Amino acid sequence: MRSIAQILSDSKTIAIVGMSDKPERASNEVGAYLQQAGYRVIPVNPAYAGQTIHGEQVYATLQEAADALGADGQRIDIVDCFRKSEDIPPIARDAIAVHAGCLWMQLEIENQQAADLVRAAGLDVVMNHCIKIEHRSLNA
Repeated sequence: MRSIAQILSDSKTIAIVGMSDKPERASNEVGAYLQQAGYRVIPVNPAYAGQTIHGEQVYATLQEAADALGADGQRIDIVDCFRKSEDIPPIARDAIAVHAGCLWMQLEIENQQAADLVRAAGLDVVMNHCIKIEHRSLNA
């Protein structure tokens, strides 16, 4: 299991599940921050599929996002979840299916069943941590 610092330094592409196009929403703010920090941020939200957020096409599912990236020889390194804790298990299964490196659950999001599932498949797991706060503190 890699540390948060290792996960962030090893990663280039972050899919944000539940990303909103509303600037006042945390998912939007975190996505903008991560882009400015040099990550490629891929929005995943069926409500905005086909639109763009922060210049990146929004995909309805993680699989669609992974397929599009795969065509360019890229992959999803981190699946960052802005969904309720009870909504995480299907996202965890999708993260495994697309061979992501890490399932990241934002602040106040924890699901042990999903964590156990992805760990058993060889993925790293972070629960109840904001990726923006963690990145900022490591680079302060």
